[in-house]
Amino acid sequence: MQLDLTDKTALITGASKGIGLAVARTFAAEGCHLHLAARNGAAMEEARRELEAEYGVRVTVHALDLSSTAAMERLAAAAGDIDILVNNAGDIPAGSIEVLEEEDWRRGFDLKVFGYITLSRLYYPRLKGRGGVIVNVIGNSGENWDASYIAGSTGNAALMSFTKALGGRSLDHGVRVVAINPGPVATDRMLKIMKRKAIDMLGDEARWQELFDKYPGKRPATSEEVADLCAFLASPRAGYITGTVVTIDGGIASRGSVI
Repeated sequence: MQLDLTDKTALITGASKGIGLAVARTFAAEGCHLHLAARNGAAMEEARRELEAEYGVRVTVHALDLSSTAAMERLAAAAGDIDILVNNAGDIPAGSIEVLEEEDWRRGFDLKVFGYITLSRLYYPRLKGRGGVIVNVIGNSGENWDASYIAGSTGNAALMSFTKALGGRSLDHGVRVVAINPGPVATDRMLKIMKRKAIDMLGDEARWQELFDKYPGKRPATSEEVADLCAFLASPRAGYITGTVVTIDGGIASRGSVI
């Protein structure tokens, strides 16, 4: 399917690895020019060289810690006009309410919850005249509540509501706002969360791979599967989709099971 993303410009946060880097590769393959933002500038520079050489697109790297409003404002000023915003940067810590300190909650929310809201707030007026799209990569714990990931469940539920509230009216302004709820995805971040869950559920972080037995298909999703969905939702092919959260978790949330 031709997604008609050629010569569009996308800003992707959390783009140095995992889902964000997979989204960058998929968008570049569709002919989309990129702004990549994350803390790891070296990893993004390597991606820039690879993507420009292979796909002939323009790639700009923004090496920033995005956990403050000031950093988001600097990013928006540096990136300039875009057609697609992919909010993906986030690192809300795993753990139960007994384990997490207030600082853990605030640090996680500053980067992900307030980060998504702030960058959307900065770009929404600028996307109005461009038929722009905001894609929020959230996480299925926002609909599949998990006491072992209580901060993530709470923050993700807030971002789901944010997406629906903004996206429900945004098409009146020519903007679409959508979200993706990945379940477990094969990334470094998943490994960190799964080790914490293995402690809570099995009493031993070394047993984290045993949790694969609970997954549909006995595996997590791949970053590329999430990236493909992101590209479709960002494209004109999804032009009547807004205010919607699409879950990609193999059916976990529909089962009502916690993994």
